[in-house]
Order: sequence, then structure tokens, then C-alpha cells
Amino acid sequence: QVQLVESGGGLVQAGGSLRLSCAPSRSIFNLNVMGWYRQAPGKQRELVASFSSGVRTNYADFVKGRFTLSRDYTKNTLYLQMNSLKPEDTAVYYCNVESKIDSREYWGQGTQVTVSS
Repeated sequence: QVQLVESGGGLVQAGGSLRLSCAPSRSIFNLNVMGWYRQAPGKQRELVASFSSGVRTNYADFVKGRFTLSRDYTKNTLYLQMNSLKPEDTAVYYCNVESKIDSREYWGQGTQVTVSS
């Protein structure tokens, strides 16, 4: 079992920035995939950005150039830096990981991001 503790959501004006954090209870060295998804009201959950095995980073087209995914091994934390936020970025953001140990997928509880126009 992997617990994911998320933080960093909030209310921001359009054009502003937020940084989301996700701290897993298992070492990130033992995670195959780490990333963020989001779900807006009435919409399906969608991928925002993820690290897959190795060093490849995937970004959704709608965040390229604005969001940056990073990880700090010393703090065992995954970050999503979100710049130039738009009202359409408003959603609940979920941390998502896949464990190397049990090959299971785990989700965080979600953190609300609201961007006002």
C-alpha cells in the first residue's frame, strides 16, 4: 500500500502560479510511474503530466510550456509547477503513481485548483 499526501492547491487569478506537491509513503526509487491527473466538474479525469520508466516525461498538449513536472529524491516528493494558469485549468488535481513492488496503481485524495478570470 502506498499513501500519497498532496498539497499546494488553492485559488489563484488567471496568469498566476501554483506548485503542487505529492509525497508518497514509499521511496520514489520504487515507483515506475509518477504523475498528475486532473478532473473538472462534468468531465473525465485526464493526464496532465507524468514520468514513465526511465527519464521520459509526458505532458498533455494543453499544459506544454506552462507546467513543469519535477521530483526531489532527497525530499521524496513529486512537484507540479503550474505557471500562466487559465480558468480552464480549474479542476481537482490527483497525484498518481505505479509501484515497482506490487505493480499497483495508487491515487492521492486530490487537491482543488481554482483559477479566477
